[in-house]
Amino acid sequence: MNERPIPPAAQRDTASVEMLRVWVAEKQLHCSLKIGMYRDGMRIDEELAWGTILADAARHISRALYPEDAKAQTTALLKILHSFSNEVADPTSDAKGDFL
Repeated sequence: MNERPIPPAAQRDTASVEMLRVWVAEKQLHCSLKIGMYRDGMRIDEELAWGTILADAARHISRALYPEDAKAQTTALLKILHSFSNEVADPTSDAKGDFL
């Protein structure tokens, strides 16, 4: 298995929480999610919190793709947003599986 490294800040912070892991395995996407933390522990709207997480992840992805080019980062972010919107509106595969 090819795992990504844990960020140094997450290693330093004893209160850090892993919220999302994503794998491509057996030619499909597989996710592990921390659902309920905002709702149960903080009384924050869970859907809004996940919207922020996904938006922040998209920004990190666009910066990782083009670390030295702010214009290309913006273009990449817009492409990600467009692809996300299209996929939500018309999924190319079913989201299926169990919750562990």
